[in-house]
Amino acid sequence: MNNLLKGGLALGGMALAAGGLKWALSSEPRYAPWEKPRFADFENRVLILGGGFGGYNVAKSICELTRKRDDIGVMVISRENYLTFWPMVPGVVSSDVGVRNIAQPLRRTLIRLGASFRRAEIEDVNFEKKTVTADGHQFPYDHLVFALGAEPNFFGIPGVEEHALPMKGISDAVRIRNRVIERFEQAVLEGDELPESALTFVVIGAGATGVETAAQLHVLIHEVLAQEYPNVNPNRFRIMLLDALPNILPELDAGLRRVARGQLAARNIEVMTNAMAEEVTEDCVRLKDGREIHTQNVIWTAGARPNSLVERLGLPLVQRTKGIKVDEYLRVEGFRNVWALGDNATIPNPDDGFVPPNAQAAVKEGKHLAKNILAAIDGRELKPFKYRSQGQLIDLGSHFAVNDVFGVKFSGRLASLFWRGAYLVRLDSPQGRVRQAFDWALEYFAHPTVAQIRDYQAAE
Repeated sequence: MNNLLKGGLALGGMALAAGGLKWALSSEPRYAPWEKPRFADFENRVLILGGGFGGYNVAKSICELTRKRDDIGVMVISRENYLTFWPMVPGVVSSDVGVRNIAQPLRRTLIRLGASFRRAEIEDVNFEKKTVTADGHQFPYDHLVFALGAEPNFFGIPGVEEHALPMKGISDAVRIRNRVIERFEQAVLEGDELPESALTFVVIGAGATGVETAAQLHVLIHEVLAQEYPNVNPNRFRIMLLDALPNILPELDAGLRRVARGQLAARNIEVMTNAMAEEVTEDCVRLKDGREIHTQNVIWTAGARPNSLVERLGLPLVQRTKGIKVDEYLRVEGFRNVWALGDNATIPNPDDGFVPPNAQAAVKEGKHLAKNILAAIDGRELKPFKYRSQGQLIDLGSHFAVNDVFGVKFSGRLASLFWRGAYLVRLDSPQGRVRQAFDWALEYFAHPTVAQIRDYQAAE
């Protein structure tokens, strides 16, 4: 029965992906190359800073809602020319997820939608002149959207920035995978002379990203690399998961937390809660209670903060979160034509304080903000943003997940299949959807292969 379920989902996913590919190939761009107006020439110019989930969905939704209008231009400025599909990034560690499948091209999609795109680093904003400076060039706007995302928060702990591997993007997942492969190579050459600290991996931060990263480390070591290094005992590797809070996965209910923790324990992943890091050195993590963990491999997933640019620009911030202060319409306090969403904003939610800074919320914010910007342009009434979580999906690798979907809680293989199906349909790139569906289908016959390409810098 399980095999039938697996095969059915794989075939269904591939059919769905193929349908998306057919749509992408057959759909016509909004403008032919020779008739696309310059962004500066539009009557209403919407300039979006950041190409993550929030910024991309603002641009996409505005373009879709204005296909028959010629008065609204959209431009996205981002430091990278691709959108990272964040929920699947930890899977890159074990090669369960392909890098090119979740690094979804921004330029091609936005151009076909009728928007403009520039890959550049934001330097400054002149709110009086309504211009943005990026890589020495100035871009005008009538409506400005901040969707700059987040950056790691090291909380001032000494040594973290110098010695830990952050988990903030695709290139970091590749870097972590390469570190594990490097340790296997060292173990082959040095044998028992290799210190245990070189084979100890400590993940600091037991939220969704930390738990999934620890689980994927186990998959990489025990299910992928162990077959390729028969002279190395994979049980010499030690995986530890630390968090300063009393529980892992605080976003889940107690029952699913227990299931997840039991799965981690079954894989000999050591979980330490109420364990706050005080210092990280080249070969040690020191905790506030005096304990020391000897390790040369620290992975940091313990926190994030809004992009530091928002503070430098003097925007109004919520003191506790350092995020941009916005009203219920996602408009920045004190401005009529400046908006913010995603991880760089602190958005009020009538039901429970603030909207959580996650991908699910950013997608909903982007679609809602697009409608409010159009309402502001047309002189219509704005609508307040209200967020209701659809739940949480946590992948623990080895065909096991814990899910909470609209209050329905389930775990195990069925939950893993649901996790894959749910995120497969959300991949915006039809090509990425097709490739990932085939990769997962092939996985039922053979484990993924991995290789360490030294000096390779993956997209970040």
